[in-house]
Amino acid sequence: MLTILNIAYPLARVGPDAVGGAEQILTMLDAAIVQARHRSLVVACEGSRVAGELVAVPSRHRSLDAAAVEAARAHHRRAIGNVLRRTRVDVVHMHGVDFDSYLPPEGVPVLATLHCPAEWYTAAALAPARSGTYLNAVSRDQHRRLAPNAALIEPIENGVPTGAFAQAYRRRAFALMLSRIAPEKGIHVALEAARAADVPLLVAGELFPYPEHRRYFASQVGPLLDREHRWIGPVGLAAKRRLLGSARCVVVCSEVQETSSLAAREAMAAGTPVVALGGGALAEIIEDGRTGFLVEDAAQLPLALQQVGTLDPDACRRTARERCDAATMTRKYIKVYKRLARRERAALPMTLAMTLGTTGAG
Repeated sequence: MLTILNIAYPLARVGPDAVGGAEQILTMLDAAIVQARHRSLVVACEGSRVAGELVAVPSRHRSLDAAAVEAARAHHRRAIGNVLRRTRVDVVHMHGVDFDSYLPPEGVPVLATLHCPAEWYTAAALAPARSGTYLNAVSRDQHRRLAPNAALIEPIENGVPTGAFAQAYRRRAFALMLSRIAPEKGIHVALEAARAADVPLLVAGELFPYPEHRRYFASQVGPLLDREHRWIGPVGLAAKRRLLGSARCVVVCSEVQETSSLAAREAMAAGTPVVALGGGALAEIIEDGRTGFLVEDAAQLPLALQQVGTLDPDACRRTARERCDAATMTRKYIKVYKRLARRERAALPMTLAMTLGTTGAG
């Protein structure tokens, strides 16, 4: 039996109703570890729901300014240290964009999954000095952007529980955006396109109390909202299933390169096409003109929103089953955990290159 310690981002809850992509992936991994009869420990903020054992850290922050972020990182460092002092852990798996701020001391192997664009990480995070620290990308596109990197192992593409989104619902006229309210998500772009296309749009996502996120909402999102174009706040898993199954399409308008987009994968599982601006990993799952539309600039979005009803829902579902299933993802991670755990630390760099693929592979 393995003991796996998953480390969440310090300021976001994990659980079935988690709103962030990294938190949703951690939730699926935690459940899969328990189902495989291994021991799962999770360091995450209080209020999280896990299948294994939660090591809770405080989460009461009225404003997520620099002081609050550093305090949360300090809580993480203490919690991780306490776990490692009292428990023999086989692998530590880190998911936060700031994971290098609370890396454990050398000893236990560490896998850090890079859920975010490369430019969001520090140079120290992408070239860890700590021995026995390995990185993985969540899509082939992201892996290509990170390689070559001596710490980088083969990518493990994100998955979603495709069966959970299979229920059929009556299609309605609205488009849907599943996204936290943040400038890089391009919510104002989606709202402008929906208004131009005369298509109702629902934006479901959390507005975290970061000062820059609040300013973005007040200045660029709020003025575009009306009865047909609404922000409905964060939604849990049950509501998300209904929305995805009912929407005419899901809209992705990120102003940074998407590393994976769980929203697009969930949409596919629900038989819902995706209208997306930009590229990144989106082109790996969206077949333009068949399971969605990939456009190069915002001016093309309104026409795509109007034409998306011609696409075949069954083609979306087949793509999700074949390429986006969570069970495939979790099996790959557990296989990596086993490889990391059973090798002598001094031999890890050589054996990982042999067993997981060369570090520069695309």
